[in-house]
Amino acid sequence: MSDKTLTRMDISEAVFREVGLSRNESAQLLESVLQHISDALVAGETVKVSSFGTFSVRRKAARVGRNPKTGEEVPISPRRVLSFRPSHLMKERVAAGTRR
Repeated sequence: MSDKTLTRMDISEAVFREVGLSRNESAQLLESVLQHISDALVAGETVKVSSFGTFSVRRKAARVGRNPKTGEEVPISPRRVLSFRPSHLMKERVAAGTRR
């Protein structure tokens, strides 16, 4: 496994190199795509990216948790959580360790 982390700047630079947009246009394009995805998830929509995976928002009900140190019961309020489910193709690529 690699300790490398892919950042927004890395993705923007890849768009710059592969698509041919300027660095500024590449960064704006990336920000626009991420904003559309974020807006859809905030609105409760599911975001499917073919051959990559599905992002969705799930509701978790209120429940009683327990403090592991003290054993004291603590109420956990209901909340919305982000979920990602990779596609079968992505699972296979990750398992095989292939890039393309």
